[in-house]
Amino acid sequence: MKTVLSVEDMSVTFALHQSEVHAVREMNFSLSEGETLAVVGESGSGKSQAFLAIMGLLAKNGQAGGRAMMGDINLIGMAPRQLDTHRGKDIAMIFQDPMTSLNPTLKVKTQLSEVLVKHRGFDQRKATMAAVEMLERVGIPEPVKRANAYPHELSGGMRQRVMIAMALLCQPKILIADEPTTALDVTVQAQMLDLFKTLTDDFGTSLVLITHDLGVVAGVADRMMVMYGGRAVEKGTVDDLFYDPRHPYTLGLLHSTPHIAHRTARLDPIQGLPPSLEHLPKGCSFNPRCAFAFDRCLAERPPLADTGNGREKACFYEGPMAYGKVA
Repeated sequence: MKTVLSVEDMSVTFALHQSEVHAVREMNFSLSEGETLAVVGESGSGKSQAFLAIMGLLAKNGQAGGRAMMGDINLIGMAPRQLDTHRGKDIAMIFQDPMTSLNPTLKVKTQLSEVLVKHRGFDQRKATMAAVEMLERVGIPEPVKRANAYPHELSGGMRQRVMIAMALLCQPKILIADEPTTALDVTVQAQMLDLFKTLTDDFGTSLVLITHDLGVVAGVADRMMVMYGGRAVEKGTVDDLFYDPRHPYTLGLLHSTPHIAHRTARLDPIQGLPPSLEHLPKGCSFNPRCAFAFDRCLAERPPLADTGNGREKACFYEGPMAYGKVA
């Protein structure tokens, strides 16, 4: 399949008063046409910052390095005006909180039609008609009425659908969804995931799904990249990582997730807390929380290495996992 995004040795650093924080280090991955890649990990693992860097939306004290190639275009370090010709048109992002992402003083149709006027040269009337059609396509009832509403008049699920409609209006090659099901009830979450699957199939869009919810990943994604302490620690297909995790952190995430087929009195949480990115432990960042750590893990950082069959992991431990396989 054709590669639509290739990220090579990307880093994200934030300058503080007396130090700097490396939020993302040595990130490498590719995204194929029509593929869904899930990026998972606890809060603070660097998931969102990596893709904000690709979109050119880091905070003022943030700086990105490396390359993010969309075709022959490097998005990292591109001037904002140049990026504006690609954002929304070729690559789009759905943010975590649709209420703060939408302008509360503008009607929904105004915010949607602006995208088409700017990127596709539509006149206002044609843009508004296309916006209403997209609202209907993403499953919003009475789309004309909702288009004339303000964001506060819509439910959380509807606001999220508006954000999806806005992202898809220009039929981007790449869609980045950052925690798109956060704060939605279970029924609406399921509707959102079905919607993503349908729309990516219809448009041929490549989807990056940033989440800490492995239940979301299972039904939608093709491949998974697990992040910890600003680095990718395991990569592979969703089936590979769910049924045969080879990094202790991936195993810990799976055992921290409720499973309908395996009812237990209590879950097995990962002990301890995620590390401070400003003061990462020596050696493997996960070693203070890892049940399988040994001397080498305390002194040396494991590289992300190819383990065959399209799988990669950053771990020195090669023995059997104590919890066994996770179904």
